[in-house]
Amino acid sequence: VEEDKPRSIRHWQQAAVQGHVKSRFNLGVYEYKNGNYELAVQHWMISAKMGYERSLNNIKEMFKRGQATKEQHAEALLGYRDAVEEMKSPQREEAKRLGI
Repeated sequence: VEEDKPRSIRHWQQAAVQGHVKSRFNLGVYEYKNGNYELAVQHWMISAKMGYERSLNNIKEMFKRGQATKEQHAEALLGYRDAVEEMKSPQREEAKRLGI
């Protein structure tokens, strides 16, 4: 089966606009691989602020390489932390404790 990259990108864009975190992350990966570092950071910033740790880690790595600013890294870190805090609940903590 032949890969249809433009079609994949369109589907990721549609899903990202509707709040699908993994699609937003994938758009960041696509932009990064194409050398569009600023767009990659923008996509990953959005998904990091939705609590997606891989996006936060990618921005951190870009910061280490000089491809993202200290301010962008700090913004992603704070946004990620806030998202994780918002998602905390006794039920989630219990499920985590039980390995669910």
